[in-house]
Amino acid sequence: MPLLPKSLRGRAESLDADPFSYLRGVLAFFLGGGIVVALVLGLTGTEPRALVLAGVLWTLFGVLSGMVDWILEPMLEFGVQVLTNVGLSRPQAGFSAEEAMVAQGHCDVAAEAYRLRARNPRERVEATIRRARLLAGPLKVAHAAAGELKDLQRNAEHLSPGEDMQLGLALTELYEQCLADPGRAMGEVRRLIDRYPEARQTRQLRGLLGALHSQHSAGTVP
Repeated sequence: MPLLPKSLRGRAESLDADPFSYLRGVLAFFLGGGIVVALVLGLTGTEPRALVLAGVLWTLFGVLSGMVDWILEPMLEFGVQVLTNVGLSRPQAGFSAEEAMVAQGHCDVAAEAYRLRARNPRERVEATIRRARLLAGPLKVAHAAAGELKDLQRNAEHLSPGEDMQLGLALTELYEQCLADPGRAMGEVRRLIDRYPEARQTRQLRGLLGALHSQHSAGTVP
């Protein structure tokens, strides 16, 4: 069973490209401002009924935020997938050649191909992560895989937030599933939470951290 939820894997890439950031800001400004004003009026006794208004606005803010997270955003992602499938949106170049090598059992050749692809700045993170999965899996050199991911992570100034999140999740999975090092896995999740406290993925990261802590506190083996 995969350590990371599919939704957390997929949304890591869009951490630095939230299409609804402006809408979230507008909601926070108007409804948040209204809540503050209503609380001031209610708590100072100027208009006691304003406390009811504050509660209504808070509820409305929660409902609208939930609609953005759970309705509008999934609809947008689904629309992009549909457009890509029918050819109206340009798909990513992908790694079909390397995937074919893996399917044919040429994992060492594919790993070298990923290393060469990683020279391209646009592909370095994804190619390095794919190479690390091969090294840690079929090629059975998990420590080398972790070392390559950490080397790339040290150049944090050259990484976008989405790339940093991808690397962190890849390291978390590697530590937990291949190196039996839950301490480092939880440390990597904590690093992501601390670095991106306002990210949409943070709620899922906290859940993942709690699950890891509960699992290993109970002495269970993944």
